[in-house]
This record gives sequence, structure tokens and C-alpha cells, in this order.
Amino acid sequence: MIEKYKQQIVKFYRQNKRMPNFSEVMVLLAFKSKNAVFKLVSKLEEDNFLSKDEKGKLIPKNLYGELRVLGEVEAGFPSAAEEELADTMSMDEYLIKNKEASYLLKVSGDSMKDAGIMNGDMVLVDRSVTAVPGDIVIAEVDKQWTIKYLRKKGKETYLEPANKKFANIYPTEELKIAAVVKAVIRKY
Repeated sequence: MIEKYKQQIVKFYRQNKRMPNFSEVMVLLAFKSKNAVFKLVSKLEEDNFLSKDEKGKLIPKNLYGELRVLGEVEAGFPSAAEEELADTMSMDEYLIKNKEASYLLKVSGDSMKDAGIMNGDMVLVDRSVTAVPGDIVIAEVDKQWTIKYLRKKGKETYLEPANKKFANIYPTEELKIAAVVKAVIRKY
């Protein structure tokens, strides 16, 4: 029965792009009391399916379950491959360290193409990480937003694109780092 509840919550999440609140869970799952919702949420937290933020709102944790890791594939010269269940992995846990501070952005433009970040890709960013030179960051430079490498030369901090067609960006007013890019997601 709990799997059916999980499926309904995932369906709500996909349709609404957010987790349901406790009242919505009660209606969604046809529960007669909020106490039943609290018990279910506790069980789902134990199962690492969801968690609560500091305000008690539900946040997704591991909605899509685990995927099988079936070994390795050679990116150099071809080699014999054997399918062998090596492990299982949750994509949520693999990609996201701090769910409350993480979000996705859609990339527009090709200034980061040589870093493997293409127009239309999604980047997973974490705003709780302190950026260091060499990180790819989401930055507000002179009141405009961009994605670039964070660089520092002496006391001067600037942004560097990963495409020779674009120039480095040196802030004239201010530079604010909003988040550090943790992953690039591309759908084929």
C-alpha cells in the first residue's frame, strides 16, 4: 500500500512541480485525518522518500528510487563488457548534497560549450557552497546574470567563459556569486 501512496505523491509532484502540503496529502490519499498523514510522512522519511525543511514543509528526497549500477563502460578503446549488478544508486543522493539549497537552471547560449555545458542543458547548482577560483558559478555581475568560471588574478576577481568567442568579464560595479554548478544534465 505504501508504494501506491508514493506513486500518488510522485504524480502530484510531477504535475504541480512541488510537493503537496499535509492537507493536500490528506485529500490526495483519501485519509480521514491529518494524524494519518503525519504517520505516513514519518514512514516516508524513514524510507528516505521525502524529508521536511526547517519550516516543516515536505521536500522530495528520493522520489525516483534507486537505479541499478551495472558496471563500467570503456571510453577509450573498446573492451569486452559484462553486465554485472555492481550496486544501486539514488540519483537524488548522488547529485544533491543539500536539497534545500539546490535548484536547476536552464542554460541559454554557448559561452560555456568548451566546459561541456551546451545551450538547452540544465545545470544543478548549490547556493550553500562557497565558490573558489576554478569553480563554474552562477553570478550576478553588474546587475546581469551569467554562468562562467570564477577566476582570480592577484586581487582581481573576474569571470571567464569556456568559449574563445567570448571575452572575460571584469565587473565594473559589483560581482555576486549566487551558486556553484554541481552537475550538468542533458537529455538526448
